[in-house]
Amino acid sequence: MSTQLDPLTISADLLYSVKTDGDSVALREELAALERRRLERALGSREGKLAFWLNCYNAYVQILLEEHPSLLEGGLLDRWRFFAGDRVPVAGIWLSLDTIEHGLLRGSKHPWGMGYLPDPFPSSFERQFRLEDVDPRIHFALSSGSEHAPPVTVYTPADVDSELEIATEWFLEENVRYDRGRDVLEVPRLFLWYRGDFGGKRGILAFLERYDVVPPGATPTLTYSEYDWPADLETLRR
Repeated sequence: MSTQLDPLTISADLLYSVKTDGDSVALREELAALERRRLERALGSREGKLAFWLNCYNAYVQILLEEHPSLLEGGLLDRWRFFAGDRVPVAGIWLSLDTIEHGLLRGSKHPWGMGYLPDPFPSSFERQFRLEDVDPRIHFALSSGSEHAPPVTVYTPADVDSELEIATEWFLEENVRYDRGRDVLEVPRLFLWYRGDFGGKRGILAFLERYDVVPPGATPTLTYSEYDWPADLETLRR
C-alpha cells in the first residue's frame, strides 16, 4: 500500500474496511505511521477534522471489540477502561477513545464536566489537532452500539455536515418523545451528560425546535431516559 495515501482517505477506508469485514491491518499501520506534518495539512479545516476523528473513533470502537470482545461485558469500571485506555495509534502516539471524543472532537472538554468545564491540561497533540468549537451533532454520530443508535457512517469532509444532519434526524426520531398533553419532553441521558455542549436547557430546547421535535416557543419539562449500553458487535457494525 502506498505510504502517500491522504490521512482523510486512510480514516475513511479504515472504517469502511472494518464495517465490511475487510483486512484493516495495513490501514491501521498507515494511520499509526502518519507524519504529523501530513496530518496537519489534511486537517486544516473544521470539516476535515470532523470527518477524520469521527471515522477513527468509530473504526476503533469496532476494532477493539473484535479483538477484545469481553471489554464491555462487565460493569462501569470495565466500560471506563474500554474508553479510557490508550489503544488507538495515530501519527506516532497512542490515543484513547475518550481523548478522541472529549479532547479532539469536543475541543478538550472535561469528560465529567457536563459540557461546561474545559480540560485544564490538554496535550500538545490535542491543541494541534482538535476542533475548537463543539458541534453537538457529534453525539449522534459516535458509535455507541445502543439499540437506537444511528447506523455507523463513513464521513467525508465535503459532506460531513449533511451526513451529521442525517444522523441527528435519525437519532432524534428514534429517541426523543414529546408529550404535548402533559408538556413533557423525554430525551436520552446524553443531553444531560453534555448539557453545556447544547447550551444548557434553553439550548437543548432550541436545538430540538430546529429539528421540529417541539413547537416554537415550547418550554416543556425535561426528563431523561436511561442509557442503552452496547449489546453486541453486530449492533456496532450496522
